[in-house]
Amino acid sequence: MRQLVIMVGAGPAALYATGKLIEKGHTVLILNRDIKPGGLAEYGIYPTKHQMKEGLRKQFRRILADPRAIYFGNVQVGESGAVRLSELLDLKPSAVVVAAGAQGTKSLGIPGDDGPFIYHAKDLVYHYNHLPPFSEKEFPIGQRVAIIGIGNVMVDIAHYLVTVLQVPEVMAVARRGPKERAYDDREMRAIAWNIDKDALKQELERIRPRLAPLAQNMDALYQELTKDCHVKPKGGISSTRLTFRFLSSPKRILRDESGRIIGMEVEENTLVDRGGKLAAKGLGETTVLPVETVVFAIGDRVDSALGLPAEGSGYATNPTPEPQDPEAARYQVFDPQAGKPLEGVFVIGWSRSASEGVVGKARLDGEKGAAVVNRFLAQRPPLYHREVYRRIGTLYHQLRRQHVPVVHKGLWRVLEQVEQERARRQGLPEFKFGTNAEMIQILEDALDRLASRRMRWVA
Repeated sequence: MRQLVIMVGAGPAALYATGKLIEKGHTVLILNRDIKPGGLAEYGIYPTKHQMKEGLRKQFRRILADPRAIYFGNVQVGESGAVRLSELLDLKPSAVVVAAGAQGTKSLGIPGDDGPFIYHAKDLVYHYNHLPPFSEKEFPIGQRVAIIGIGNVMVDIAHYLVTVLQVPEVMAVARRGPKERAYDDREMRAIAWNIDKDALKQELERIRPRLAPLAQNMDALYQELTKDCHVKPKGGISSTRLTFRFLSSPKRILRDESGRIIGMEVEENTLVDRGGKLAAKGLGETTVLPVETVVFAIGDRVDSALGLPAEGSGYATNPTPEPQDPEAARYQVFDPQAGKPLEGVFVIGWSRSASEGVVGKARLDGEKGAAVVNRFLAQRPPLYHREVYRRIGTLYHQLRRQHVPVVHKGLWRVLEQVEQERARRQGLPEFKFGTNAEMIQILEDALDRLASRRMRWVA
């Protein structure tokens, strides 16, 4: 029973979901903002994790190799994009699945946080992973950098600041304590050498009185936080000091007359039990930390300009589970104005639950969402093969009339091969072009060479 599913996005959730949809015989048209597929797996994983990234690429290549997976890269969906969501619905696909990730950013909304030297972690991650247009932007960094948040994204940003930029000092600022850190200790291993152990001891002593009622052992926590400090970095030793500031919530960014950051005011916290979970509670006392750059690593939110109703940091989903399929509600887009789900429109991955988990969790959510979509499609009349490709062709010609250089999967593979050859020639584990213009030019040159060969053959 062939159906046409339009998949918005080409990250892990989207591609693994595509695999499950084509297994059922459906055709999936993937529309991707970026030229290359992979999303977070391509542009979110720290650059030195080559083996992990290549393992994921192999899986994605296998899924995209199926003729029922149609790929259109370099196509932005949204109110200001090449195609609006409403236009996709006008094509009358069997279903639309939004897996565009969480492209918006979160902010604490504190005074002074909207000027220079304030960055969101996602933008920096995209920058050092060479994702256009972030790869082309300048991100001036001061001598002392505060990263707000204490999860794996904080570690990735610190990794970049410590090993690539080698700034003098990086400080991780957390509203809760060391025991509540959200990063995986294995991720910290790459930069644990740079932890200032004396400063860490002083910091744990500073907060010891506040955590004493919770019976948290500061000596044991010190051992946990420093257990990998003896591991020498593989890429050489940086002199960056990596420090921590616990039980502190940012309240204000201080700037001088020229607009440069001269400090960040934080409120001292303690921890209280709220429903079985430890939460930060402000004490009303403030301190100014001498920093020059602030990076927010506190999660992301979905892009409201995509055209779906947003709720919190994600898109709105059905609040009322259906008795016959309770799981479906979590993936059905809900229209609050109409008071009902949008027929045949679903969300998966970070578009459903922003910044939740990493690739493994995205895969699980994508495949669960695909199962929901497959059950929905099983109730719909099948489409003829010709009708499926007529609707795809309608969109393709619309994009071409707008002069959008659509990158199909054959062209993407050409680009990938060119980048692999560049990496081989330069002795690098991988090479990436940093601008869309470069990538499009490479593909246009490849098409010109192909056309020339065909003309010679015909002659």
